[in-house]
Amino acid sequence: MAVNNKALNAYRNVHVASAVPYADGIQLIQMLFDGLVDALSSAEGEIERKDIQGKCRSLNRATSIIYGLQDSLDFNKGSDLARNLSDLYEYMTRRVLFANLHNDVNALKEVKGLVNEIRGAWKLLPSLLKQQPVAMAS
Repeated sequence: MAVNNKALNAYRNVHVASAVPYADGIQLIQMLFDGLVDALSSAEGEIERKDIQGKCRSLNRATSIIYGLQDSLDFNKGSDLARNLSDLYEYMTRRVLFANLHNDVNALKEVKGLVNEIRGAWKLLPSLLKQQPVAMAS
């Protein structure tokens, strides 16, 4: 599945975890969100400690994860949702860039809040999919 390969490549590129080869598509996306929240939190602390190199490393990682999430969107299966998420990811990227340029922790907190909302929906997805009736072959 192309979406899983895109998410897997994004995940590998940002060095998040060794569990990736064993994850399904939903788990990969959840892991990307977890990695994104972690990178944003690290950057907040690095801004407060005035650790410029650490901040840049964490924000580069966050941006890479956002690009990976955006790249994994399937515009053929859910065009409206994919378009809305793509726009949101672009906004997040702009806010991360702003935070980097201005050492603005509040911009990072805003992005982290948005990520947590989307991440919460992804955490519900497996239970929602289990509730879907399965069509039987005749």
